[in-house]
Amino acid sequence: MYRTPFSSQPARARALVLTGYGTNCELECAHAARQAGADSVEIAHFADLIEARIFLRDFNFLIFPGGFLDGDDLGAAQAAAQRWRYSRPRTGDPLVEQLLERVAAGGLILGVCNGFQLLVKLGLLPALDDAYLERQVSLAHNLSARFEDRWCHLLANAQTPCVFTRGLSRLYLPVRHGEGNLIPQNSLVLRRLREENLIALQYVHPDTGLPTEEYPHNPNGSPLGIAGLCDPSGRIFGLMPHPEAFSHPTNHPGWTRGETAPLGIQVFANAVRYLRGEGRA
Repeated sequence: MYRTPFSSQPARARALVLTGYGTNCELECAHAARQAGADSVEIAHFADLIEARIFLRDFNFLIFPGGFLDGDDLGAAQAAAQRWRYSRPRTGDPLVEQLLERVAAGGLILGVCNGFQLLVKLGLLPALDDAYLERQVSLAHNLSARFEDRWCHLLANAQTPCVFTRGLSRLYLPVRHGEGNLIPQNSLVLRRLREENLIALQYVHPDTGLPTEEYPHNPNGSPLGIAGLCDPSGRIFGLMPHPEAFSHPTNHPGWTRGETAPLGIQVFANAVRYLRGEGRA
């Protein structure tokens, strides 16, 4: 068992952004974490973990960015999930055990787009009944049968335990993916996601503000308009939209017309505040 760091120090947020094998949003995620006030932010290639040049135990905020891991061969993040499940660094426990230890120690994990696909394929989300590493949902090809690149209106669930969406209501963020249609293992899983408030984020119709499965407001056809899930602890969060891509007012597609919306950076800021002990229950 690894030691739990930071116990004798003031609460700090130390973020690690993982990259390699097709990830392409690591710089934006690192920038967002810095903007959100993280005390330290590092970017590391997966190989750095295998070669023991860097250790998960030294971080309490792990970020899996978007991209196209392994070219989406065999399905988005499918190969990467096997890499994480079975890899062991030169020194230390298997990486997947290190991931679970970080969560058990109170750390946070964020997966954006391809990172979300990795978390569900690895079984870290939604982890019903705390069954981590058991795949209960997946993310399949968009029902539109095309790659979707557009901005979407989103609703954060006020009843969710999700750390990352606390205090948030409506968001407006871009999506850019070909495989974002959430497929539950069965109807019971879908019902429990709703009843246990693990649906942290939903696509909504801009006119009604209600969750929708209508295209293009729901760009991939996810049931119940699911755009993001958390685990029962609320400390693992995955979403298809890109909060790191809205880090400045001028990122908004209508900024020259005076249009605005809450910055996606708030998702990262909530994580930093939590790790510093601000607003914990």
